[in-house]
Amino acid sequence: MELSAEKQTPEKVYKVAELTRLIRAVLEGELGEVWVEGELSNVRKPASGHWYFTLKDASAQLRCVMFRGDSKGAQAQPEDGLKVRVFGRITVYEAGGQYQLVARRLQPAGRGDLQAAFEALKKKLKEEGLFEPGRKRPLPMLPRHIGVVTSPTGAAIRDIFSVLLRRFPNIHLLLAPVKVQGAGAAAEIAAAIDALNARGGLDVLIVGRGGGSLEDLWPFNEEIVARAIARSAVPVISAVGHEIDFTISDFVADLRAPTPSAAAELVIGRKADFERGLSGLLDRLVGALSRRALEFRGRFDRAAGSYVFREPGNLAARGRDRLARLRLQLASELRRALASAQQKADEYDLRLAASMREACRTQALVLRRHEAQLRALSPLAVLERGYSMTLRHDGLVVRSPADVSAGDCISTRLAGGTIESEVK
Repeated sequence: MELSAEKQTPEKVYKVAELTRLIRAVLEGELGEVWVEGELSNVRKPASGHWYFTLKDASAQLRCVMFRGDSKGAQAQPEDGLKVRVFGRITVYEAGGQYQLVARRLQPAGRGDLQAAFEALKKKLKEEGLFEPGRKRPLPMLPRHIGVVTSPTGAAIRDIFSVLLRRFPNIHLLLAPVKVQGAGAAAEIAAAIDALNARGGLDVLIVGRGGGSLEDLWPFNEEIVARAIARSAVPVISAVGHEIDFTISDFVADLRAPTPSAAAELVIGRKADFERGLSGLLDRLVGALSRRALEFRGRFDRAAGSYVFREPGNLAARGRDRLARLRLQLASELRRALASAQQKADEYDLRLAASMREACRTQALVLRRHEAQLRALSPLAVLERGYSMTLRHDGLVVRSPADVSAGDCISTRLAGGTIESEVK
């Protein structure tokens, strides 16, 4: 039996660009312009005037762009969580290989599910009194032990560490690492707040994360996190997202910071306020003592420069004819007056000296007490006890041998000076 080879037709092999253009032609030809309803997410409105956003529902997402000419006629400003209807053309962005909707019209279709949940919980907690200013606690004046609840790998912890450790390297920071987005994040955040409270010894808590979409920030809108913040015995600073972002945590916390960096600045500001207050008290003391001294000196000068004391002879001469019989009496009275004035001047000087000594003694005690407090906070006090601090050439603190490599130049700070070394 003879077998003959069947003639094979070569298979068509597309280039990526060719196939992408074919897909684009099919999508645009089959669907054309459509209406789509969904919830807005990841809204971006750059300076170009174009709008970029995602339409989503429970099962899928669709990327969209609305160019500046069409965005001017939109019936609603796009915001995360807003439910909208969008009319546009389905196409493919060939450079990225992604299909998208080029929107021409946008109109509101009601609140999105997340936004509705946010407003419902906000209303519930407000009615319970969790947002009342009267339950908000002030930050301590000199916080030295700070707990931080955030992701160990996010930008938030780097910003907080950078601000606090750069300006106050002897401050104690305790990180409770948690997930800050996705499933289970809210439970981790609430558990970390409770754990730090149970541990004790902390002056203030910073709870937060960097910016993101409404979905990214959603764990901080969960009731479990709000309840944990509300029952915290330690004052809580909420630092979630950017300045324009607001979460339920912001309303419940004792203080809201627009960013994680701003939260660190608020903590440092308490110590700066104390130092400024101390300096102001010293200035007021010096000013008060100076004014008191000038007052006594002026009274003394006026008494010493009066007419009676400057020219007693003229007074006697004008009344010589009429007061000849009283000359001896007048001289006696003048001597008594001079003696009395001198005695008063001496008393004023003694009182002034005693007053100044007492005021200086009192303020010296206050200054020594504050100086002791400030000295205890100084990183030099730690060095005086025999410790040292080692820095890399870029100024970062060496905490582990893994932070340096052979050949690196390092600087070791001691109480009496600095030692420059090379890692072998």
